[in-house]
Amino acid sequence: MLDHRLVVLRTFAVAGTLGATADALGYSPSAVSTQLREYQRLLGVRLVEKDGRGLRLTPAGAALVERADELVALWEGIHAELRERSAEAVPTLLRLGGFSTATGSLLSPTAADLKAKYSTLDVHIVEADPQRCLELLVADRLDVAVVVAMQATPQVNDQRLEQITLVDDPLDVLLPRDHRLAGRDFIELKELAGESWITDRPGTPYRALFVTGFTATGVIPQVVHQVSDWGSQEALVGHGLGVAFIPRLMRLSPDSDAVRVRLAPESAPHRRILAVLRRGTRSHALFVEALETLQAKAACYQDSAVE
Repeated sequence: MLDHRLVVLRTFAVAGTLGATADALGYSPSAVSTQLREYQRLLGVRLVEKDGRGLRLTPAGAALVERADELVALWEGIHAELRERSAEAVPTLLRLGGFSTATGSLLSPTAADLKAKYSTLDVHIVEADPQRCLELLVADRLDVAVVVAMQATPQVNDQRLEQITLVDDPLDVLLPRDHRLAGRDFIELKELAGESWITDRPGTPYRALFVTGFTATGVIPQVVHQVSDWGSQEALVGHGLGVAFIPRLMRLSPDSDAVRVRLAPESAPHRRILAVLRRGTRSHALFVEALETLQAKAACYQDSAVE
């Protein structure tokens, strides 16, 4: 087993601050600071140093984290092999995390399927943004995380983690039920040039995706309402206050006064949905089964008909 203080150091490397590290590990900031000091004394090497009011890794600390990534991946493979060779090993715990839409569309049905198959399995789900999911993975408090690629931080591509594409999730258009285009099978974005739009605030990933979607059309959309929550956007559209994009993975309320219409494929923005694991953990049979189940659920949404 790995020294838990090495986990603390690796989590600090991805989280960046004592507070964020403590939050990911479930410790207090003072406990994180104490464990980092203890680890330095044990190794006889300074691993962190003052950086303004915070801390940063020293060159030695950064080198240890980099080499430890190889060690952790090796240990994960050994652990998986031991479980495979043990007749008594049964699935007992699976920890899943992801963004809000994924919780309802992917994580919940995956958890239900696996719990129905394995009576001994307990599944924990954490709803969190991509950065927190990555921190929880490194801290060994999640096993599989589902994130949106456009929201993920650069760490999603580092050697601590492995990513697998689940689905390219296209954005549809959400229209009031009595809208002139509501009965169409497909809509070209340029047909919505004069509409009042509802989207996220400037500076957010979804606002960037919204702007990118219109770039090729030469149309400048008129944004009237800035709303982040998909359910709130659906309510505004249902009341005839504008139109909005909505991910294919997001399901409408059964009594919604808004309808979904697909965009023509060549003009439809999309977001890439990834499953992310600690490198080496893909050798665990349970994690592989969780991935396969997530991929199957994602494929169902990708191919599903518009409501």
